Amino acid sequence: VLITILSPLSGAHFNPVVSAVMAARRDLALADVAPYLFAQCAGGVAGAVLANLMFDLPGVQIAATLRGGAGQWLSEGIATFTLVGVILGGIRDAPQSVPWLVGLTITGAYWFTASTSFANPAVTIARTLSDTFAGIAPSGVPAFVLVQSAGGALAAVFWGWLFAPRPT
Repeated sequence: VLITILSPLSGAHFNPVVSAVMAARRDLALADVAPYLFAQCAGGVAGAVLANLMFDLPGVQIAATLRGGAGQWLSEGIATFTLVGVILGGIRDAPQSVPWLVGLTITGAYWFTASTSFANPAVTIARTLSDTFAGIAPSGVPAFVLVQSAGGALAAVFWGWLFAPRPT
């Protein structure tokens, strides 16, 4: 829903990795990347605080759940790689379907990854502020962001090649 209604305003950029991929493809102005990253992280933090408050928890908590290890990191790389591929393929072949394609991808990745698919550095940072089953201890953030970024970079190359513009 948010992708559909915010796409005309901002391209529905909620994910720093996706924004970086779009900038690398020259589909997003390089000057827009830093403001987008700030807004994405601030939005994630605000969302985490509001979610905590909706469940009668303190607005800000520091997560204690340790997440890491090869399986979770691989999961994050694969989830991010897949998400970027779905977005690039959707933009090329079915732009009107991108909102539900992304929603289904994230939902599916929640179930098929060991990490429950953050696939988004802004979400990873935000989840440090919730000491619930969804949280991630701050010490786990750098590795998750690194593998998300690597998954995005690999996706930009692979899916960019696979979904290259069709010759006219």
